[in-house]
Amino acid sequence: MVTHLTHWGAFEADSDGTRLTAVRPWRGDPEPTPLIENVASAQHHPARIDQPYVRKGWLEHGPGPAARGDDTFVPVSWDTALDLLAGELARVYREFGPQAVYGGSYGWASAGRFHHAQSQVHRFLNGLGGYVSHRNSYSLGVSQVLLPHVLADMGTLMARSTTKSVLARHSELIVSFGGLSPKNSAVSPGGVSRHNTRGWIETAQENGCRFVTISPLRDDIPAQANAEWIAPRPGSDAALMLALAQVLDSEGLADNDFLDTHAVGYPRFAQYLRGEVDGVVKDPEWAEQLTGIAAQRIRELARDMAAHRTLITVSWSLQRARYGEQPLWLGVVLAAMLGQIGLPGGGFGHGYGSAANVGLAVRVSSPPRLPQGENGVDDFIPVARIADMLLNPGAPYEYNGEHRVYPDIRMVYWAGGNPFHHHQNLARLRSAFARPDTVVVHDPFWSATARHADIVLPSTMTIERDDYGAGEGDRFFFPMPALTAPHAEARDDYWMFGELAERLGFGKEFTEGRTASEWLRHLYDEWRQGLAEKGHELPDFEAFWSGAALELPIEAEEHIAFADFRADPAAHPLSTPSGRIEIFSETIAGFGYDDCPGHPVWLEPEEWLGSARAAAFPIQLVANQPRTKLHSQLDIGAHSQSTKVEGREPVRLHPDEAAARGLHTGDIVRIFNDRGSCLAGLLVDDAVRPGVAQLSTGAWYDPDPRDASFCRHGNPNAVTADRGSSRLSQGCTGQLSLVEIERYTDPVPELTVSGPPSIERV
Repeated sequence: MVTHLTHWGAFEADSDGTRLTAVRPWRGDPEPTPLIENVASAQHHPARIDQPYVRKGWLEHGPGPAARGDDTFVPVSWDTALDLLAGELARVYREFGPQAVYGGSYGWASAGRFHHAQSQVHRFLNGLGGYVSHRNSYSLGVSQVLLPHVLADMGTLMARSTTKSVLARHSELIVSFGGLSPKNSAVSPGGVSRHNTRGWIETAQENGCRFVTISPLRDDIPAQANAEWIAPRPGSDAALMLALAQVLDSEGLADNDFLDTHAVGYPRFAQYLRGEVDGVVKDPEWAEQLTGIAAQRIRELARDMAAHRTLITVSWSLQRARYGEQPLWLGVVLAAMLGQIGLPGGGFGHGYGSAANVGLAVRVSSPPRLPQGENGVDDFIPVARIADMLLNPGAPYEYNGEHRVYPDIRMVYWAGGNPFHHHQNLARLRSAFARPDTVVVHDPFWSATARHADIVLPSTMTIERDDYGAGEGDRFFFPMPALTAPHAEARDDYWMFGELAERLGFGKEFTEGRTASEWLRHLYDEWRQGLAEKGHELPDFEAFWSGAALELPIEAEEHIAFADFRADPAAHPLSTPSGRIEIFSETIAGFGYDDCPGHPVWLEPEEWLGSARAAAFPIQLVANQPRTKLHSQLDIGAHSQSTKVEGREPVRLHPDEAAARGLHTGDIVRIFNDRGSCLAGLLVDDAVRPGVAQLSTGAWYDPDPRDASFCRHGNPNAVTADRGSSRLSQGCTGQLSLVEIERYTDPVPELTVSGPPSIERV
């Protein structure tokens, strides 16, 4: 029996050396997740890549723009693949320079610290001179840009959020915009040792805390919360929050002393609330017309918030939408108006229920990881703008006050991750992937990204290599010895890059003369010595490697966010330009963006149930994260497959909407708009607000060969819009789209994603 760590939890496994024979939750996890069932069933699945491949068209005609995604692949030896790839890397860097290479690799490919695909590919490309990189993430693209201007950077917010045990004891009311989703709380970058979402919420409820969940989905919060469900029209949260703020302002419930001493810009924002700017008072009656929530209930909630120790928490989902800056900023504003920031159980939270690493004790040190070196290229893009970059080289765009230009990319190098999961409007992304000269992908599986590559190198899964791992902020550090031999000819990314670096003349610089095993020991010993100098003694490498999970030292068991700032804002200022909470930001106002002005406002999105577009597409599609996998990882695994409907991803629809369309549970339906369409299996469910359909992301993109905008498997990004949240953040807006749904009456097409693409063996 050996313990292993994944992004969704730790498990204990038995192995015969080739495959896992038994998988059980780690005994230290009080709330294990069934996602671990995907690992063993996926390892030797037919969709696994068995050896290197080269796209036939690239092999025959050489590098250049090409329609990718439907071509035949030719198997080649490792030497042939690496020789071809080394030659192409040399050509691109020689003729176009490092600014013509995009080092993508956005994703959660590895829970390990050394065999972390992003670190490996970036270290390798830096050795060649650098690459065009990305900023921020699809999950937090808005937050990572906005919040440093108005409160704190996301690293600080996640690492130093009030610990959940403090909330469980002290919170009297938790108002959760976007819910406290148990499925999202099951995952964390790098792994989760002990899941505890149900536990802390149940304890809080037993201590008298009341929960209000504001979401189109009733089950976006554990049943243990016994929560009141408020379901505004999706996309109207900012209007609801403005009305709550207006009640606090007009009824004298705002903490003006706190606003005077700890915030800047409230008077200018209050003028907007009161209608002094545009003649529109942002009161509950105004908000009722936009949100569908009764004005009286809005008033009652505002008064309730002011009367109790209240946490205002905003899930990551709200900022993954058009104008996502506004509800996020308003969450900060509401917490500041209540004056409870820095108090136990009150204030502002961002990410409770969005990932497992929010609300943990603060570690003394993060575990070791592979150094990546220095990138010789300054150019970057916001991560969700990859299709814009590939399609529009040289085009101008704005980002966080900067006027930027998209680079001309000739090579995309992707190791870890699956942009054909994360990105929006997949038909457009497919067109974008046709433009580079060469696309290179390392992947264990024939994902959609691998199918759109020219050179495909099969990488190992975490269970097939030695590593160690710890989740972001998690206090347990796991040795992760390989559980099985690699599948077929799969190899570690480190081995591949070492071989390429040797061919390109910098092998010694890349490896520093160390094998993977030697790197593990070296990095651990360096890290252990650093902690010893701080007074924390840890076991030597042999003891760690042969033992169980290592518990890391922490600063304290509990932490209250911004307590020092509350006690003395002069001595402990925030990292914002003013050192205080910025309800009005002079910096953002100076950018001159009409889609993100200097304080939060109501901006009507193009796609919501109150827009003219809803006449043609009257259902608001919520494309949230899945319950049975992390993003698209191991979608072919047993647990993920167990919830499919005739092999398609399930879509949930309110009974009234289903009845109006003559639909029933189990029907195969077509979800469509003027961007594309996808098939899904229908589940009729009153936990979904009327007017809303919920289709999780993560189904592997399976386009019809005659129409790339039609996904036969159920990927909602066939219909989502590829547009930025605003010129400020250029964040992802994939959460909400308008669609129509109908029964699919044609013969249901076969899926192609459960096996390899067309292969020509010579």
